[in-house]
Parts: sequence; structure tokens; C-alpha cells
Amino acid sequence: EFVDIAGLVKGASEGEGLGNQFLAHIRQTGAIALVLRCFENPDIIHVNGTVNPAHDLDVIQLELILADLATTEKALERYRRGARLGGEAAESAAYTEKIFSLLSEGKPASLAPAATPGEQIVHRELSLLSAKPQLIVLNVSESEAGLASGDLIAKHGLPCNPDQTVVLCAQLEAELALLEPAERREYLESYSLTEAGLTRFIQSAYRLLSLITFFTAGPQEVRAWTVRKDAPAPEAAGVIHTDFIKHFIRAETIAYTDFVADGGESGAQAAGHLRVEGKDYIVKDGDILHFRVSC
Repeated sequence: EFVDIAGLVKGASEGEGLGNQFLAHIRQTGAIALVLRCFENPDIIHVNGTVNPAHDLDVIQLELILADLATTEKALERYRRGARLGGEAAESAAYTEKIFSLLSEGKPASLAPAATPGEQIVHRELSLLSAKPQLIVLNVSESEAGLASGDLIAKHGLPCNPDQTVVLCAQLEAELALLEPAERREYLESYSLTEAGLTRFIQSAYRLLSLITFFTAGPQEVRAWTVRKDAPAPEAAGVIHTDFIKHFIRAETIAYTDFVADGGESGAQAAGHLRVEGKDYIVKDGDILHFRVSC
């Protein structure tokens, strides 16, 4: 699920723009996609009056860190009071102090990984914005839609990892949405593209969150389900219904490529491509699964 959140402005951590409302929306997400404008258009106003994606990224990162500083400072006071009694509160205070020092240096909380079970609990309780995984989305002009992310990162002086950066042109994507599938292919080819930016965006988000897709297929419908990478079969069954975890017996499994090549379940079974897997089976991306559960 993707949530469109209004743009962040300088001073958001102190209430500017949507302020706390904006930050509260981000706090509910599993990851953040930072959309940076990289195109010039006099008809579209930029909030800062000039297009500078590197500056925009700095503003966003700083506001996230400032908001986390306020959160961590309050938590630190609470943990320190409890630390006088020793025990888990002392460990919580020590870990929070480490994060607070990091944030005070202008560094994100993601650089302070939670190692022990106690630290992991504190990490979840704090729900820090700068600790969330980030995906950088470069919104470019149509003339730059076919450029590689590394080239655009270098051009704009962005401190980004190309593997966590997606290039797309919002104008081109809007036009693609109005075309028929055959026309879309021709349109993409005219920009030296093999797939839409939206497709690459979704795939990158799945990789960032370590998610995969499995399918259930029957006579009436085929459905796609999302589960974390390396999840065992009972956990995948639980995505469909939580009771399936407890009552799991086995999973009848067909690889996606076999399912398509063999013309469906009956063809895959006849070709010997249908497998019976138990509780320890690790679900693969694209698996077609039929779960057997007890009543």
C-alpha cells in the first residue's frame, strides 16, 4: 500500500507547513519514498523558488532528524528516571543515549542498529523517522526519462545509492496511463524504456522492504498475496487467514514459470511440476500455492 503524503517544508519539525500532521503520517509507514523534483518548468512552482534536488534532500533528511531528536529527548528523560532502579530501563537509557548522540551530530537513526532484544524493543517503541528504509525517486523531465540513476545522481550531486534510487517522469507516466497496452509499449520504446517507471518503483519498494509475491489460483480467480522474503509456508498461509497458521498441514506448490509453461495446475501436475511441501518450506517469489489445512 502506497500513501501519498504532502511535501515536507523546512521547519516541519517545528510545525511549519503540515508540521506534526505530516510527521505523524510518516510514522505509520514501513518505508519512505522521497520524491525529488529534477525538472525545470516555469509553469510549475517550486516551494523554494528554484529546482535543487540535493538541497531538497538535505531539507527532508534534516527535518526527519530534528523530529527524531525531539522524540528521543522525551524518551531519554523517561528511561533515565527508570534507570535509577537498574534492570532493563538502564539498557534502554544507554541505547537511547547512543541514538540521541548520533542524531545530535546530524546523522540518521538508521546508523544505530538495535543489536540486543532489549534494544530492538526500544527501537520499535521510538518509531524514529530517520530509521526507516528510504527509496529516492527522481522525478525527471521526459528528455531524461531514459537516463540511468547513476548518471542523474552524479549530475545533481546527490548522496544516493543507485540501487535505492528510481528514475521516473511523472508526466510520461500520466500519459502512459491513458494508452492501451500495445500503444504503451510503442510509447516506452520511443524513450528507450522497456517498462514504466511505476513498475520499477513498485519493484524497488518490494526489494527495499524484503517482500515477495505468491499466488493462489482457482477456477474462478487468481489472487496475488504479499509476504516477507524467506517466509515459511505457514506464515504465507497466515496472510490469507490467520487460522491457517495453526491448522497448516501442507502446501501444494508450483513455480510460476512451470505454471505458465504447462498451461495451469492440471498441466503442471501431469508434467510432475507440482510439489508437496511441509512447514519448513521457504516460499519463493511467484510461487502458486494451494494450502491444505485442518478444520
